[in-house]
Amino acid sequence: MTPFEPASGLANAHVQTLLPRFLRRNPLFEPLTQRIETPDGDFLDLAWTASPETCTDAQPVMILFHGLEGSFHSPYAHGLLHAAHQQGWLGVMMHFRGCSGEINRQPRSYHSGETQDARYFIEWLRQRLPTQPLFAVGVSLGGNMLVNYLAEHQHDSHLTAAQVISPPLDLASCSSRIQQGFSKVYQQYLLGSMKRNLGKKIQALPEAMPLKHDQAEKIRTLWQFDEQVTAPLHGFDNADDYYRRCSGLGKLAKVSIPLRVIHAKDDPFMTDAVIPSEPLPEHIDYDLCHKGGHVGFVSGSWRKPDFWLDRTVPEWFGKFVDSGIC
Repeated sequence: MTPFEPASGLANAHVQTLLPRFLRRNPLFEPLTQRIETPDGDFLDLAWTASPETCTDAQPVMILFHGLEGSFHSPYAHGLLHAAHQQGWLGVMMHFRGCSGEINRQPRSYHSGETQDARYFIEWLRQRLPTQPLFAVGVSLGGNMLVNYLAEHQHDSHLTAAQVISPPLDLASCSSRIQQGFSKVYQQYLLGSMKRNLGKKIQALPEAMPLKHDQAEKIRTLWQFDEQVTAPLHGFDNADDYYRRCSGLGKLAKVSIPLRVIHAKDDPFMTDAVIPSEPLPEHIDYDLCHKGGHVGFVSGSWRKPDFWLDRTVPEWFGKFVDSGIC
């Protein structure tokens, strides 16, 4: 596979991180949307590249799990789904609760280790598409979640292979890193979205939420959000307990299916703490790029940019299609 080389003159980590938002302001296609109900009375919104009813018996299906406060409109999301469609595969993204543009019904939301919704969705998908090979991609938070899912379900994951892109495999170090230097800009952007959604939830479910409007407005860091919101809402003692129990780094050895991990050494959301220090199983490919930023990986040139992820992700999955493993 072609290694990543940053676009000429655009190797800076922050440029790589931000560039996709400027180059892909509009989605590459109009998705087919669907809502499914969850067992606890909530819902999950899906974005498909085509109707699942058109899927043939052996047609691969690529599942996408987005990052923190992401959605179908995130550049990497519609880019990767479009890339799957171009391969002749069916693509589908599961929005995490509250990320599709409508707040969810229950107090609980989503987090880096919340695998119940992914499990429910994958089983729902397997029932409807019983013979098709299922691939999964997790981006950033969705990548760490996917590692947790694979470690929990091992040979019962229903997946043929998976890839995770820029996963924050050590949550504590990433929470600390994003409070430093220019990375604070990303923190404020993410917090702005998280606090807006939190405000809507407090208004809709005031008695069920762990804090009031005035307390929510005082949150200034992702750690504070996890300490005051994520942890109490999802059964953790505090933010540190959440980070310890849900970080995916120590769970890689429990993954039993082929997995590829893509990291950039200059990722402004992370430190070297996310890089595995112990030998990984042979079925795990660890791809550490020196450049690329956070879910950036833009190659080519300014005049003719090339989105490396859109090429390398289908190419890696293609090995399993071509070999007949599926």
